[in-house]
Amino acid sequence: MLRLAKAGCIVRGFRSADAFLAQVDELDPGVVVLNLHIPAEDGVDVLQAIRAQGSRFVAIVIGAECTVRAAVQAMKAEAFDVLETPCEPDALVGAIDAALQRLERNRAASAHTEAATATLAKLSMREREVLKGLIDGRPNKQIAFELSLSPRTVEIYRANLMDKLQVRSLSEALRIAFTAGLFPAV
Repeated sequence: MLRLAKAGCIVRGFRSADAFLAQVDELDPGVVVLNLHIPAEDGVDVLQAIRAQGSRFVAIVIGAECTVRAAVQAMKAEAFDVLETPCEPDALVGAIDAALQRLERNRAASAHTEAATATLAKLSMREREVLKGLIDGRPNKQIAFELSLSPRTVEIYRANLMDKLQVRSLSEALRIAFTAGLFPAV
């Protein structure tokens, strides 16, 4: 831990998984180094609690005599890496560096998603319905029929949503919708 602190990392230790989980909501995003065989709570349960935090944390699991089964369980619970102890300090620092890079990519992706969601929030409900029809590949006339509108009204909604999203093409509008998770990618 001293080596990590000297490298500029803020290192916090917790006596137990319960102590960590009691404070998890107040912690800054970061890398969690988790002992797989911790007392009071199974490491996989802690990984699942970390996963519930979204992309705020990236977990590295360490464990003595880490079995293949335990490693697979940890990876299924979205651990970033699994290291058997004792591990070389360079291996742990390398895993933490890689996890920090993942955390940064997660933050960038999250910011991108939030921006897309904020952009889509500008649309009215009817404009969203028209966008959904476009995502489904329907022509304006079919969207108009399904929404009990005239084709010209659909064209107006389409123009308005393109303007509000500040895009020039349908593919750009679709990219925003998919990024925001408004509609699943097809």
